[in-house]
Amino acid sequence: QNPKTCAIVKQLLAEGNAAELQKYFGSRMEFGTAGLRAAMGAGISHMNDLTIIQTTQGFCRYLEKNFSDLKKRGVVIGFDARAHLSSGGSSKRFARLAANTFISQGVPVYLFSDITPTPFVPYTVTHLKLCAGIMVTASHNPKQDNGYKVYWENGAQIISPHDKGISQAIEENQEPWPQAWNDKQIDSSLLLHDPYATVNKEYFKDIQKQCFHRNINKATNLKFVHTSVHGVGHKFVQLAFKAFDLSPPFAVPEQKDPDPEFPTVKYPNPEEGKGVLTLSFALAEKDGAKIILANDPDADRLAVAEKQESGEWKVFSGNELGALLGWWIFTCWKNNNRDNSAIKDVYMLSSTVSSKILRAIALKEGFHFEETLTGFKWMGNRAKQLMDQGKAVLFAFEEAIGYMCCPAVLDKDGVSAAVITAEMASFLAARNLSLSQQLKAVYDEYGFHITKASYFICHDPKVIQQLFDNLRNFDGKNTYPKSCGRFKVSGIRDLTTGYDSSQPDQKAILPTSKSSQMITFTFANGGVATMRTSGTEPKIKYYSELCAPPGNSDIEQLKKELDELVNALEKHFFQPEKNNLQRKTE
Repeated sequence: QNPKTCAIVKQLLAEGNAAELQKYFGSRMEFGTAGLRAAMGAGISHMNDLTIIQTTQGFCRYLEKNFSDLKKRGVVIGFDARAHLSSGGSSKRFARLAANTFISQGVPVYLFSDITPTPFVPYTVTHLKLCAGIMVTASHNPKQDNGYKVYWENGAQIISPHDKGISQAIEENQEPWPQAWNDKQIDSSLLLHDPYATVNKEYFKDIQKQCFHRNINKATNLKFVHTSVHGVGHKFVQLAFKAFDLSPPFAVPEQKDPDPEFPTVKYPNPEEGKGVLTLSFALAEKDGAKIILANDPDADRLAVAEKQESGEWKVFSGNELGALLGWWIFTCWKNNNRDNSAIKDVYMLSSTVSSKILRAIALKEGFHFEETLTGFKWMGNRAKQLMDQGKAVLFAFEEAIGYMCCPAVLDKDGVSAAVITAEMASFLAARNLSLSQQLKAVYDEYGFHITKASYFICHDPKVIQQLFDNLRNFDGKNTYPKSCGRFKVSGIRDLTTGYDSSQPDQKAILPTSKSSQMITFTFANGGVATMRTSGTEPKIKYYSELCAPPGNSDIEQLKKELDELVNALEKHFFQPEKNNLQRKTE
C-alpha cells in the first residue's frame, strides 16, 4: 500500500519491463543470522513497507512459539537515520511498521522515539529483560541500503538455528494482517513504550564502570576530533565524554548531523581509510587536535587516527586498536584486582580472522583467550555463556574495527570504545607517550603481530564458487595447495567443509557453514592467511598476519616478508586477472 513502490511496479508493468520485474520479484531477500540487508525499493528482493511487515510477522510468530511470556516482556526496536526518497522507505518508517505488527498481536514494544546507536538495542534487551530486539540499520553500507538486525533475549545477535526458524516463519506469514498498514494506531496504544530517556541515563551510568582515571581526564590537555560520518553518533559520543569527565571532542561540523545522503563521503565507512577522514584531518589541524575518533553511521564501529611527530597522520588498523584496547583494559583490570587467583576467571575473545595479539598477551599474563568464528554474533553469544558461568569477559574485538569494551553490551559498541580510547590516550599523554609509542611497547613485550587485510569485488557468485573449488582441488581432486609461490603451506582449515589438517581426526573444532566460503592457510614461516566471502557485500576478503615471538624486533624485515606473502596469495590463489576480480580502491 505504499504509493511510491506501488507506482514503480505499475510503471514497469506498463512498460512491459520483464527484466526489471524479475530483479524485483525473482527471489525474496534471504533472512540470515545478520537479519536482512538490501537496497530499499519495490519488490520482495528489496527493503520496503511490505517486506518489513512480512519479516516482522514471521519474527513475531517465531517469538510467540519460543516465549510463553512474550506478551508480558515484549521487544525493543531502534532505528538509524537512513531514508530513501524515491521508494518512500526510511528506517523510522520501517521501525514503526514493525512496532505496529507486534502491538497488533498484544506484544509490548519499546520503540525508541528518536535515532539511536545500534548498541543501545542489545543494551535495552539485557537491561529491561526483553525477549528480543530489532535494529533498523544498514550500518556503513551505501546510502540506498537498509537492514533489519535481530537480537535474542540474551542480548546477543541471533545465531543458527534461529535464522532458519525465523526465515520459515516469514514464508508462512506473507499475507499482511488486517491492521498491518495502519501504524498510526500505535501512538494511542498502552503497549507502546519509549525507552529513550531511561536507556540514555542507564547506559552512560553503566559505561562509567570502565572509567578508571577521572582526575587525569579532567586535567588532560589532549584534544580530540570526532566524526559521526552523517550518522547517529554525535550526541552520544559527546555524552560519553561528559560521563568520563573529558572535555567534549571537536565535532566535524559538515558530518555531525544525520544525513541519509552521506554527501561528503564516497562510502560512509571509516574502514575504507583516509578518504572518509579528510574533513577530520582538516579540523584537527585547525584546532590543534592530536587524535581523531570516527564512528560509522550506526556508531557500532570505531576508527582512530593519531598525528605523528613527522606531522603525518597514522590511521590505526582494527588489529592495532584491538592490541591497544586489549592491553589497556587488562592493565586497568590488573590495577583494580590485587587478588592473583581472580585471573583464572578472566577471558578475552577475538574472531578467527583477527590478530592473535590477545592470545600472546593472555599467554604471558595468565588469563584465557578464545577464538570464535567471524562476527560479533559469535563473540556476543560466547561472552554470555562465559558470564553465565561466573567468568569475567573483559574485551572482545574483530579486525573490522569492532570492539566490545563493556559487558553491558554484548555486541560491538563504537560509543564506549571511543571514550575508553580517549581515556587511554589521556593517560598515556600524561606520561608523555603517544598511542603509536604504546603500540610499539605492546609489540615489544608480547611479540610483533603484523597484519594486512584487503578484498576483491566480485559480483558473480559462480566465479567465487569456482575460485574456492579450485583451492580445494589444487593439485588434483580433493588436494589443497602445498605452497603459495615460495611460501610452504604447513596447515589448512576449511570452515566451509569442516576440514582441519592440524586436528588428529582432521575435523575442525569451530562450527562450519556450507553457505559461506572460508579457508585458512598456515605457512611454515609463521604466517597465517584467511580467505572468505562477505555475508553482506559482493566481496572476497583476505586477512593475513605474521606473528613473531618477543625479541624479534626487525619490524621492517617482518613487513617485507608479509608483503611478499600477500603478493603471492593474490597472484596464485586469487588470480585476479583470470577471474576478472576488481581490486579495492582507496
